Amino acid sequence: MGTVLSKDGTEIAYSRTGSGPALVVVDGAMCHRGFGPSAGIAKALAGHFTVHTYDRRGRGGSGGGTERDVQKEVDDLAAVVEEAGGSAHLFGMSSGGTLVVEAAHRGVAARRIAVYESPMTLDGTRAPMDPDLPARVDRAVAEGRPGDAVKLFLRYVGMPGPMVALFPLLPAWRKIKAVGHTLPNDFAIVGEFQHGVPPAADRWKGADVPALVIAGGKSPEHLRNAQRHLAEALPQGELTVLPGQTHMVKAAVTAPVLVDFFTR
Repeated sequence: MGTVLSKDGTEIAYSRTGSGPALVVVDGAMCHRGFGPSAGIAKALAGHFTVHTYDRRGRGGSGGGTERDVQKEVDDLAAVVEEAGGSAHLFGMSSGGTLVVEAAHRGVAARRIAVYESPMTLDGTRAPMDPDLPARVDRAVAEGRPGDAVKLFLRYVGMPGPMVALFPLLPAWRKIKAVGHTLPNDFAIVGEFQHGVPPAADRWKGADVPALVIAGGKSPEHLRNAQRHLAEALPQGELTVLPGQTHMVKAAVTAPVLVDFFTR
């Protein structure tokens, strides 16, 4: 465990395990080293790679968190890659996958990249995001109501209202609420891809590295369609669909696919 300094001086906390080529794992919304799938992924991959997991800014042991600046998150990832040896494979889940693609597009030294279900709505199979939602989340955070920000997010991603209402009674609520203030950063990363239309064909032309886009076979249609579009839009993209899987990353299923891709 250790910390690196991002370009703006923010301390970013990371962990390292395993041996082999460097691989950096990037979490999605509200997840970090102490909560979410990255620890299990790192354990499953440690026999093949030197795996770096880190807390995105504002989460866990990292500083910052309310900047709403995609470039700062890219700089954070770049700092971890530099610590890992100057270049690395990158694997991102959900909004972390979108961040990985954006980082490669902006010049972070990625050897290969893999993305598990970048959360995009690029066609009419799901209603586009309410254009007021990011501002409502921002306002909840600014007013010191991170729990309300989390509830807005959960409703948007499809959790039924009664479950959202009961969520604060669950043991996980404390950990989720603790990082609710970072949700505006995730909206900054994925917001442009939530409007039911595909981006320009050259949107990710800078991410010219071998790229694997992973979709769950049981995920909603809009997510599966979005991954197909992303794979086609990336200069060296390819798509794989994991039968029976959803947006929830299962290390036992996903790790073998990553090992195959990153060791070609």
